[in-house]
Amino acid sequence: MNTIDRVGFAGFFLACLFLAFIGGTLIVLTQVFPYQHINDAYKAAHALIAQGAIDDRYTQTDQWRLARTTERGTTIHDPERAYNGYTLYTSGGGAYASLIDMDGREVHRWALPFSQVWDTNPSGRAARSDDLIYWRKAIMYPDGDLLAMYIAAGDTPWGYGLVRLDADSNVIWRYKGATHHDIDIAPDGRVITLTHEFSYREFPDFPTLARPWLNDFLVVLDGDTGEEQRRISLFDAFYDSRFRPLVTAIPSFAVEDPLHTNSVQYIDQGLADRFGPAKGRGNQVLLSFRHPGAPGLVDLDSGQMTWATRGSWLGQHFARALPNGNFTLFDNIGNFEPGNTTRLLEVDPGNDEIAWRYQGTRDQPFESRLRGANTILPNGNHLVTESDGGRLFEVTPEGEIVWEFVNPVREGDRDQYIPVVSSGQRIKPDALDPAFRARLNTP
Repeated sequence: MNTIDRVGFAGFFLACLFLAFIGGTLIVLTQVFPYQHINDAYKAAHALIAQGAIDDRYTQTDQWRLARTTERGTTIHDPERAYNGYTLYTSGGGAYASLIDMDGREVHRWALPFSQVWDTNPSGRAARSDDLIYWRKAIMYPDGDLLAMYIAAGDTPWGYGLVRLDADSNVIWRYKGATHHDIDIAPDGRVITLTHEFSYREFPDFPTLARPWLNDFLVVLDGDTGEEQRRISLFDAFYDSRFRPLVTAIPSFAVEDPLHTNSVQYIDQGLADRFGPAKGRGNQVLLSFRHPGAPGLVDLDSGQMTWATRGSWLGQHFARALPNGNFTLFDNIGNFEPGNTTRLLEVDPGNDEIAWRYQGTRDQPFESRLRGANTILPNGNHLVTESDGGRLFEVTPEGEIVWEFVNPVREGDRDQYIPVVSSGQRIKPDALDPAFRARLNTP
């Protein structure tokens, strides 16, 4: 090939590259065929690269945090004011749940690695390794049975399934759905939870919605068998309601996960008669939608959203209706104080006024940007799960901490990392079945 031919070939090759660049740019900007196929391939490749890049679970996942204290176990206990009982908690450290007494001693443990239940995730793909899978939420029954939810790091959808175990961690039933965030048990034993999956549907009033995007579903399971009884698309419920603008106006960072539903509470008839937004209708579920910034109600019979609201909270979790007619929220990042971003709120749904709040101080900081929960105990105190701090604490209505437990697990070359505490449940000792209570490893 002579010099002229080589120059001509080089010019032709560069022209082809330029045309390909222009064509690719037009495809991306106009999103015409084959944009979606290219975009899907790019996202899939990016996800595989991101999964393969996790070689340090302490710094590359949200299962672990830098420990804020060297203290471990129970650090505060005022027996006169704390609500006596056992505390169940789950941890980012793995697929286990611990039951502890008020002094922080473990009296029982359940554990079951994901690989001993399933070998693929709910989508049928290879599952993450066991060290990247943990129990996000667990609820204990009086007889020692346990509901436990698997969550994985470095995978989307990250929900991995739900199991019911006996007191010896044997599987009673398993539900291989992409369950995530929260579980509740109805008075009749039904299990209420959330699942999610990818969708490619488009909506005229939401042109910026990504493709694919994660849709959340409200799922009802038979408590004895784990069989699915009801499944409601929460995006459809939101979009088809008068509250549609709350979801179509979400910020651009959320268009791939527009709802990010993170809590469920079953509303029976007794609570519905007291909680005004329920309008006296039971068999509804109160949910927390993080990205729209809204708690909302969905009717299990009709599948319709019946109420939603927004307020001064930001990135909230764990909406809970109260017998006094108010609701509480774990307000993750609504406090705007360095090192104290988190608040607990009790809100009057009639006028959106804050009826009660708790926030940290310089001496007792309170911050959990991801996760968190707050349950009101029978004595009026609040059992708080400060996930990012790796701790549980009990605080009085006056804001005094009367019990505190810091996850004792540490890892890293200097024991600098602590696994997040992802859920907590206080159980009164005499509420346990005598046979199970006799098995507890108590002094």
